[in-house]
Amino acid sequence: MSDEPIEFHLNEAPVVIPDDGCSLLEALRDRLGVRSAKDGCSPQGQCGCCTVWVDGSPRVACVTPAARVRGRSVTTVEGLPPEVSAAWSQALCATGGSQCGFCTPGIVMRLVGAASKTPLTTEAIDHALLAHLCRCTGWQTIHEATDLVTADSMETPCFDGSDRSDRSDGSDRSEGSDGSRAGVGGTPVRSVRRVGGAGKARVQAEAAARAAIEGRTPQIVDPSTSLGGGGFADDTAPLDALVAARRADGEWVVGETLTEARRLAAKVQGRRTTAPLIWPIELPGGDWVRTLRTTWVEPGYLEPDASWCAPGGEPVSALANGGAFGGKVDSEVAAVARELADRYGRAVRVLYAREDVARHGPKRPPIAAGIAADGSGIIRVARTAGIATAISLVAPGLDVDEVDVIGPPTSADLRAAGWAEAAVLLSSCRDIMSDDGVSWDEVTGPNGARAGASIQTDGTVSIRVRCGRALDEVVLRSYAIGAAHMALGWVRSEGIAVDRGGEVHDLTVRSFGALRAIDTPRFEVTIQPDDTEPINGSEAVFAAVAAAAWRDAGFPAAWPCSR
Repeated sequence: MSDEPIEFHLNEAPVVIPDDGCSLLEALRDRLGVRSAKDGCSPQGQCGCCTVWVDGSPRVACVTPAARVRGRSVTTVEGLPPEVSAAWSQALCATGGSQCGFCTPGIVMRLVGAASKTPLTTEAIDHALLAHLCRCTGWQTIHEATDLVTADSMETPCFDGSDRSDRSDGSDRSEGSDGSRAGVGGTPVRSVRRVGGAGKARVQAEAAARAAIEGRTPQIVDPSTSLGGGGFADDTAPLDALVAARRADGEWVVGETLTEARRLAAKVQGRRTTAPLIWPIELPGGDWVRTLRTTWVEPGYLEPDASWCAPGGEPVSALANGGAFGGKVDSEVAAVARELADRYGRAVRVLYAREDVARHGPKRPPIAAGIAADGSGIIRVARTAGIATAISLVAPGLDVDEVDVIGPPTSADLRAAGWAEAAVLLSSCRDIMSDDGVSWDEVTGPNGARAGASIQTDGTVSIRVRCGRALDEVVLRSYAIGAAHMALGWVRSEGIAVDRGGEVHDLTVRSFGALRAIDTPRFEVTIQPDDTEPINGSEAVFAAVAAAAWRDAGFPAAWPCSR
């Protein structure tokens, strides 16, 4: 820190901020009000959500001291040429490559930068995405969006009534005499084709309705979302709000800035542990055809819990434009924001660090189960409100034995918690063959949604889902692919180290085991016609793909299989 202010150019305009020791990300968001760059790892430099350009090169802003950009040029998505940002936002909306939109501004900055240096082949895209995490989309739809931007695609815009969506990123359309729009590097992108929804014109309200059904919270489906405009809780906070951070003892401390609050909270940067995974529940005794044990699993949502509140007001929901796969249903941050705002007589932002999410956020309840060929058996599960009911909805023949386990909190609100494990066990006792001789694992969820999954010899994951009227096939397909990606990670690689005393040791987003783009296979999704009322289908897909992945691995007795 120094008495000299920090002067630099932001999106080609000169700006000045005080040198108070903050990061570039904090400077952008909290001093200058540029909220497109997101704080996903707080700050570990591991998720890529805060990627911007410094002198034209991608940098993660959360671990870049603001003082380091003195006299330099910083570019965010707002500083991209309008035709470039329009092309990417439309393409990501058209393919479902952006759901909540938290990670995509950073991904756009990375890929636009990469495209200026090398052709964006599949390998080049995967290499660029190594610096990023995305929990919603399963990566494939981001690949598809990139293909649209870098190819001449002559089909239709995202939605009927395209005037709104064409300009929802805040820019005007830039069209040539042939109706083309300039894409990355001048490549023409005439409009955006619909991947997976070619038979029906898209209607924005129907897309939002399907997203709300799948995400279990209202969600904006719009090209602007992929550029950071979804309206996340902390994005709407006033610049002069106080900031609250959590101390290790659970107390909340308040500072004028995020840097000050984290200093007062004595925040210690999280690290990835060398401690091994443990499977905390012993298998039940019996003569079983299958046994399965799972460990602690982090839902891994990218936006840490956040809220803010004005004195006497209502706190902003922590679920703003992101359902967090059920992980924020009981988050404390909104109640804390209300209490602190009334105490201090000022607006207060309440923010979890990534380490807080890892230590205190709910985890998927670990299980240990045995099942007989007739579907009877025992499933032991960490004691969790509502979990026994969830299991019994799909597997009434399984006896549920809830056991006390020392460890982080668990929740039955997480994606298909309990019943997915039971459905996987039941499916392992069946072998349903299709006409072409391929084994399909079939699952029916508690809500009646049906999904099947099969893993082909080349690793491709085939998925079929029936969940009422699709409303918007692009959104439904995107959620199915995202659920399939999460299911593969759950079976193959996801888990966090928790010691016998219940302390969480894996505190970084990279240590949760989510599959990277380069490790993710191709997904093929078939949405089966259904004229009934629309219901959530991605949770059934999640369970079906987990069942297929377990079968593909040869039914090992513990997940994750590759750890």
